[in-house]
Amino acid sequence: MSIPLTLVQNLVRGAPVNFNQRFFFSFLRVLCGERFLISLLLCLGSLAPAWAQQQAPIRIGVVTFLSGPGAGPMGIPGRNAAELTFDALDAGTVPAPYQAKGFGGIPIEMVLIDEAGSTSNVVTQYRNLVDSRSVDMVIGYISSGSCMAVAPIAEELKILTVIFDCGTPRLFEDASYKYVFRTASDATMDSVAAARYVREHLPNATRIAGINQNYSWGQDSWKDFEASMKALAPGIEVTTSQMPKLFSSQYGSEISVLLAGNPDVIHSSFWGGDLEAFILQAAPRDLFSRSTVVLTTGDAQLSNLGTRIPDGTIIGARGPHGVFAPDNELNRWFRKAYEKRYGTPPPFAAYHMVQAILGTKAAYEKAKSAANGKAPGTDQVIAAFQGLSYETPSGTTKMALGNGHQGIQPMVYGMTKAVGGKLTMTNVTRYAAEQVNPPEGVKSEDWIKSGFAH
Repeated sequence: MSIPLTLVQNLVRGAPVNFNQRFFFSFLRVLCGERFLISLLLCLGSLAPAWAQQQAPIRIGVVTFLSGPGAGPMGIPGRNAAELTFDALDAGTVPAPYQAKGFGGIPIEMVLIDEAGSTSNVVTQYRNLVDSRSVDMVIGYISSGSCMAVAPIAEELKILTVIFDCGTPRLFEDASYKYVFRTASDATMDSVAAARYVREHLPNATRIAGINQNYSWGQDSWKDFEASMKALAPGIEVTTSQMPKLFSSQYGSEISVLLAGNPDVIHSSFWGGDLEAFILQAAPRDLFSRSTVVLTTGDAQLSNLGTRIPDGTIIGARGPHGVFAPDNELNRWFRKAYEKRYGTPPPFAAYHMVQAILGTKAAYEKAKSAANGKAPGTDQVIAAFQGLSYETPSGTTKMALGNGHQGIQPMVYGMTKAVGGKLTMTNVTRYAAEQVNPPEGVKSEDWIKSGFAH
């Protein structure tokens, strides 16, 4: 039989106890004898200072899609990466420079919630994480609508919030935040690199088209791709820009318009269930054979669709992630551990999550070191995070934009090719972070229009 710690502490301190605690104490007195019980309580009382000195775990809210169209290809890999990485950090099994357990020796407790629902629901759940579930910080958000809605609330509640995936450049180009960071590069990188790749590998392309989701992510992605193509190839013709509703899942009419325009290149930033549905509906209608299709988030569907993705499709992974991740110790650990635990290679959403967690850990431990080993406060962690450069399974991330709150990384694209019944990548091309991200203080739109001046 175990004695509740709160009862022992209250009895030892002489603090008031409630009716149930008095009843339990009386029961033990009858069962064990008063002399034995007093000796036991005195012994346990001597341990009270040690109990009081134990550091409470750092509670981290993790928000990702656990249901809905974005869950399978994006949200669940993000959750998987969080579970795996937190477990490994608490066990001290992550390779250097992250071998210290937890965050600076303090254990981590993950509080997981679903991102699914309207933006008002996302905001309500964020407030609940802070007010009711008492998290110390938040890591999360895939949808651009979610991160745009949550960012001002993070400022209001003064909670460190690290965006792990959301891609709209408007997050830091239209506002300035103290408590919000984003460790993944924004969508400008995807679109600029896609345009560079098209000009390099398809120099004779003169007609482009787009099909993107009709909200901030899709709108910004197409805007940057179109502008980048026009900057790199003046006189390029746009045949059509299709903007279907998010998660509409049926694209018959949009595919017909794309086919009628006969473009050389079709750009799409579709993700999640929309991306899978588009591929499965467009490929049988020969859209991929008549035009070269650029899928800026295509990496998320590689393991799921495999060779059903037609040869010659241009694939991105929102950075040097997934199939394009470098051969370094952190990536060897992460990829092996993820495949062993979940039976599938990690897509870019999983890399984005571990990138966010390791960046937060690096900032926390830098702040703790600056505080001479004392647990740092939120402001100290923020100061350490600003402008931080740190290592990840995807290589080096630099918090170089947004006054040190926005990360940048290189970008990689390749083309699909089925070999022996397996999907492989050919013509893989890597672009340095400075080639695909604007300089600090310059808006993406202005940078592209300037011809990518630095």
